[in-house]
Amino acid sequence: MDLPITGWHAHVYYDPATTRAAAEALREGIAAGFPEAVLGRWHDVPVGPHAAAMYQVAFPPSLFPSLVPWMALHRADLSVLVHPETGRQRADHTRHALWMGPPLPLKAEILPE
Repeated sequence: MDLPITGWHAHVYYDPATTRAAAEALREGIAAGFPEAVLGRWHDVPVGPHAAAMYQVAFPPSLFPSLVPWMALHRADLSVLVHPETGRQRADHTRHALWMGPPLPLKAEILPE
């Protein structure tokens, strides 16, 4: 049974010492061009299943066809995890995830099935 995709998240990973400026530029571009997107807090240390500093971008399914290609072209060398929101956190972050740039490790075992 397929679960509906109620939204999408993009996790933008950066190094606070070396690539934060690139992450800031990407964030500013998202804010300016995609006002429906909700920009999450900066996390300069790993949180939850994420093993690197990151911020989250939440957006509705209708924004996927324009925001995801834009991020692909403007992410510089940042890694970005894009995943659907279906209510199945572990599967959403792993099996259903898309990566732009090199994939980073996730502590998926801490996510509920």
